Amino acid sequence: MKGRLAEIIICMGSSCFSRGNKKALHIIQAFLKERGLAARVVFKGSHCLGKCEMGPIIKIDETEYQQLDINQLPGILEQAFPEQ
Repeated sequence: MKGRLAEIIICMGSSCFSRGNKKALHIIQAFLKERGLAARVVFKGSHCLGKCEMGPIIKIDETEYQQLDINQLPGILEQAFPEQ
């Protein structure tokens, strides 16, 4: 990720939000703050990604994570944004 903006999109549709993206939102925000990445990562919500049955969904750059296990999210973030 060095020197470029990355993008995280979190589905905020009611299905994904109730299935775990409410917690994912807070985990991602804390991760970006702790790592000082807020200025280098565009983090935004999407009203619905249209794949409600596959939720919760987040997308990091071009990689989409479906049926996200919130317990795995910290590891996913560490892999996507290794410490520099």
